[in-house]
Amino acid sequence: MPTSKIAGLGFYVPKNVFTNEDMKKYMDTSDEWIQERTGIKERRYADRLAETTTTMGVEAAKIAIERAGITPQDIDFIVFATLSPDYYFPGCGVLLQRAMKMKEIGALDIRNQCSGFVYAISVADQFIKSGMYKNILVVGSEKHSFGLDFSTRGRNISVIFGDGAGAVVLQPSTKEGQGILSTHLHSDGESAEILAMFNPGTHANHWVDTPVADFEEQELGETFMSHAMIDKAQNYPNMDGPAVFKKAIIKFPEVIIEALEKNNLKPSDINMLIPHQANLRIAQYVQQKLQLKDEQVYNNIESYGNTTAASIPIALCEAWEKGKIKEGDLVCLAAFGSGFTWASALIRW
Repeated sequence: MPTSKIAGLGFYVPKNVFTNEDMKKYMDTSDEWIQERTGIKERRYADRLAETTTTMGVEAAKIAIERAGITPQDIDFIVFATLSPDYYFPGCGVLLQRAMKMKEIGALDIRNQCSGFVYAISVADQFIKSGMYKNILVVGSEKHSFGLDFSTRGRNISVIFGDGAGAVVLQPSTKEGQGILSTHLHSDGESAEILAMFNPGTHANHWVDTPVADFEEQELGETFMSHAMIDKAQNYPNMDGPAVFKKAIIKFPEVIIEALEKNNLKPSDINMLIPHQANLRIAQYVQQKLQLKDEQVYNNIESYGNTTAASIPIALCEAWEKGKIKEGDLVCLAAFGSGFTWASALIRW
């Protein structure tokens, strides 16, 4: 059975930079407050009307495909991870396929939020190993800025997230010991509401004791989105930050250790850990827990904020471009996020 390798990678971030000082124009916050809690100094926001989740994914994909030495016509499957699709349906995969004038190939959309890219890599890896596809495009892209509450009311969430995209091309590896060694996926929906965007949705308050959506009084409809939901700001993300932090610092190192033990390796064998860029404090805790040196971990959240499914491919590509990842290196990708879901992938570069 062949292994799958990353043959090309690329990333794209919008040109619009919003520093912590800029955020003070919209909400009661401060650079010190944001940096102390998250490590973020600035983030990028897509053009409100000119850029979408898909168009950013296309820009990242162009670079990854070129670096893989192929053309869009050579791609035979797409896996697109995002929580911020252009449309509620159809998904971004088919929009990217259309935009890049690809053949009538399959396009799969992944909705695992912060863990989305690692889940997508795992899915693509199975297709490569089975021999079904030879050139799989895996994309993680997010346009958070379209749905954030840019006011003091929403500051605890809005200052964290940014926009951007990353992409890789997976191909079969012909070199022994090279490529994806293993992937590990987990979920626990017990605390799903701790980090969620409830509306618009079809839940009709089914999963909660205290309603998270107010509906109009009528016989049919008006439960997907109502004027009352908008008036009461129920169409924004919800997060219990401390609760997420407590869970993340347990599951993050666990899933990394799981990958290492599966391959009879130890933390000191890691050349580069690319954690999901959720919060610099979480990444620092994981680094300390695993006793990793600074040069073994790559973080860029200070520049881009949390770009959810895009954060790992952006960081991976940036680290590679800076020469921090070389052939033969052991690279670990790890993520934890909404769901809760968490995942890891161990790669021999």
